[in-house]
Amino acid sequence: MKEILLVSDNGELIQKLETVITFMGETCYGQGFANSQRYLNTHSVEAVLVDYESAEQAIGLIAEFPHIPFIAIQSKDGMIAPNCNLVSTATLPVTYPVLTQAIHRCQEYSRLRPGNLKTTGLKTRLFRSLVGRSQQIQTVRQLVEQVAPTDATVLILGESGTGKEVIARNVHFMSARKDGPFIPVNCGAIPGELLESELFGHEKGAFTGAISARKGRFELAEGGTLFLDEIGDMPLQMQVKLLRVLQERTFERVGGHTPIRANVRIIAATHRDLETMIRNDKFREDLYYRLNVFPIDSPALRDRREDIPLLLQELISRIQGDGVAVVRFTEMAISSLMEHDWAGNVRELSNLVERLSILYPDHIVDIQDLPPKYQYGDVQVYEPDYPEELLERDAFNALFAESAASEAAHEPADSASSKGYKDDYSDSQLPAEGVNLKEYLSELEINLIIQALEQQEWVVARAADKLGMRRTTLVEKMRKYDIQREESVSSDN
Repeated sequence: MKEILLVSDNGELIQKLETVITFMGETCYGQGFANSQRYLNTHSVEAVLVDYESAEQAIGLIAEFPHIPFIAIQSKDGMIAPNCNLVSTATLPVTYPVLTQAIHRCQEYSRLRPGNLKTTGLKTRLFRSLVGRSQQIQTVRQLVEQVAPTDATVLILGESGTGKEVIARNVHFMSARKDGPFIPVNCGAIPGELLESELFGHEKGAFTGAISARKGRFELAEGGTLFLDEIGDMPLQMQVKLLRVLQERTFERVGGHTPIRANVRIIAATHRDLETMIRNDKFREDLYYRLNVFPIDSPALRDRREDIPLLLQELISRIQGDGVAVVRFTEMAISSLMEHDWAGNVRELSNLVERLSILYPDHIVDIQDLPPKYQYGDVQVYEPDYPEELLERDAFNALFAESAASEAAHEPADSASSKGYKDDYSDSQLPAEGVNLKEYLSELEINLIIQALEQQEWVVARAADKLGMRRTTLVEKMRKYDIQREESVSSDN
């Protein structure tokens, strides 16, 4: 048991403090300032009450041990030098209520200290599914650790998609029943008339179609944990039978008369407000109190937005473990996701990561790549600016490919004639006397531009789209080649 250290060179003060602390049921020990440092280096203490009348020595001792919580004892109210691990002050004469509150602060300082959250390798693996640094998720982890070693019935409350089954599995795998089975049952997915057989099993001939005896989920979970998901959807008739099993720890198969001992731990979960259902006579109050021995609230994702970056890392690593190409996110994309309300909670976030991994495998996702409903703030779409030479080359390649495909579609299937066509086509590309390539390409370019303009009724923007170039680029080429619509031709004729 950790003790409380009293530090003062005033023996009378130490004696008074020992009287109060002993009355509280705590163990304490007194030391002078000269020996206190050595004592703290060799002993584990819960709190230190330090005589602040020797302010200089007290300040030095407090600064020397930042991981230990201190309480300053002073003869009258005065200025106390601020320090993180100086968690409280008490003025003489010290009273029981004041000292109780101060020691409670010391206990909280040690309990919540980040370096104190030591977990075994097993806990680390399990808690990967309860990712986050928010106070809400840390509270869930702490509750799981506290209740897991017991056999207490657990009721997990929270919205759909918050990971209630994940919490249930952590309770199971951190308990003494971890080597036994974990059997989940979704009470809302099984019709009411079949739920009794599903939970308790049935004997041969118990009803039409029961051609053989069958074990129920209670028997399958023997020695382990039975997880009753969506318990709020269970029919009232079944609630009565479940209550009887929880009270007597025995049940009978449908059509049977032999009591079967139920050595299972019950964990229930629901997204419904059971207290409201009780008032509306839709859920039994006695069953509620049987289940609600140790409640755990599963927090909504919108209430712990600061966990989203860590959740993204965890979800990506899971996908990567399945051999799927993963995505990464820019800071702007992550910030945008943290603004969303996440009605579907972690399940919605998981689905989004999977969708983006399909759309952008091995790419970095920015805010403009997110679906519109997840885009918050200024979205600046990046539009690459390519060199004109590259645009022209791509446009020519596309046009030639389209022309070649069109000609190939009309070519006879006969391979010999096809070969002859290819030879003729090859010969026609370069005459024997040669060709001025620059002039040839210019003439070809002018011809294609005029064709595109005429096809699009001289609407420059549409012609530019047809040629695969920007409108401004097409305008420059029309100016370069002096291409313009001749309105007078038809009137002269």
